[in-house]
Amino acid sequence: MRTEYSKLSDKKVWTTGVKYLERKDIILRKVIKKVGINDAWKAASRWWEPNHYESLVGAIVFQQISGRAGISILKKFKNLYGGKIPSPQEFLKSKEKYIRSAGISPQKYLYLKDLCERIKDGRLEPKKFGRLANEEIIRELDEVKGIGRWTAEMYLIGTLQRTDVLPVDDLGIRKAVQKEYKLRELPNKQQLERISLSWGHYKSIASIYLWQSRD
Repeated sequence: MRTEYSKLSDKKVWTTGVKYLERKDIILRKVIKKVGINDAWKAASRWWEPNHYESLVGAIVFQQISGRAGISILKKFKNLYGGKIPSPQEFLKSKEKYIRSAGISPQKYLYLKDLCERIKDGRLEPKKFGRLANEEIIRELDEVKGIGRWTAEMYLIGTLQRTDVLPVDDLGIRKAVQKEYKLRELPNKQQLERISLSWGHYKSIASIYLWQSRD
């Protein structure tokens, strides 16, 4: 039996989640008011990438560099293939030197190669992720070189649009929680999980508001 998961892009789901968070967490209620319900939803919607493979490629390219640098490199990479991200087969047929000319580092080239090889030979099937639970998806993606838990969580929020993801290792969220909840130090995983207990199945929405509160 296929499990249907609510999506962040569904405005009804978003609105229900916001009302739930406002009712359950007085501090988060203030954050939501400061950021704005519609502003946060619009900002998040620019992040949603429905193409599973392209989303993972983008996630690898953007790792450990600024957003501006990531946008520039991804654009150059696409320009090598007529303005689009190459299919796994196209990538694997290309020479490393050609791909790296876009600014792709040697390490990220190996990560992208591993991703493409896994998709090509069927070890990784992103299209089936829509019916899998979060932890199952994280486990599968964690086997890909260069994709750890944080990248998988960004994929869950940005591509699958899952409502119940809390990236406990994300520095932006930790700093936002420290500020809004007036903590002396950055919260660790256990503290974040304790604070988020009242957020129910809407942890992704709470995370997005916390990110937006820092902009």
